[in-house]
Amino acid sequence: MMAGNKRSDGPDIFTRFTTKTSKILGHAWVFGAAVAVLVVWAVTGPLLGFSDTWQLVINTGTTIVTFLMVFIIQNTQNRDTAALQLKLDALMLELQVSNAKLYDAENEGEKEIERQRRRIEQAAGTDRAPQP
Repeated sequence: MMAGNKRSDGPDIFTRFTTKTSKILGHAWVFGAAVAVLVVWAVTGPLLGFSDTWQLVINTGTTIVTFLMVFIIQNTQNRDTAALQLKLDALMLELQVSNAKLYDAENEGEKEIERQRRRIEQAAGTDRAPQP
């Protein structure tokens, strides 16, 4: 490696952030805190006369949180899916699976995936097709 050429095989800042954030936000206490915020907001309604500003606070807060969480959840899901595909591919390679379509199944359309699923079930003798 050349001097000044900094290369890291570890996760980037966004990946580390989304991983840590998703782990933290997945705890029950975070859900409890969110419920507590809603309760406090609801209790302040009568005190503030159920004003437009009172409603705007919760609408704006929930919209911002939802908007940001979409990206965190999607990033986490994409990485989990990629890791799962990698592990399945490694198992298939170790088991010497020769069906090339299976290695790239996540990029196939729904009809092709269903066709492959039925083929595998028939080969395994566990055909689950609906009976008339």
